[in-house]
Amino acid sequence: MQILTKRNVKLANTKSAKKMVRKIERRTLINKMRRSMVRTFIKKAEASIEAGNKDNAKEALVNAESQLMKGAQKGAFNKKMASRKISRLTKKLINS
Repeated sequence: MQILTKRNVKLANTKSAKKMVRKIERRTLINKMRRSMVRTFIKKAEASIEAGNKDNAKEALVNAESQLMKGAQKGAFNKKMASRKISRLTKKLINS
C-alpha cells in the first residue's frame, strides 16, 4: 500500500508513519460525523427554542448538551467552545 497525498507525493516512509496516516484518516472521518451530528442537535435545539415550545426546547437542549460534551471529550472540538455553545443555548431558552 502506497501512502499518497493530493499531489501524489509519497510522504510516509516508515511502517509506523504509514500506520499513523491510517489512524488519522479513520479519526478524521469519525470526528467529521460527530461534528455533523452535534450541529444537527444544535439546530434542533435552536429551532424548538424559536418555536416557543419550552418542553421540546428543554429536551432538545439536554440532547444537544450531551452530544456537545461527548464531542469535546473525544477531541472533535474544543471544550471551551462546547461550554460556550451550551451557555448560549441555555440563555436563549431562559430568555424566550
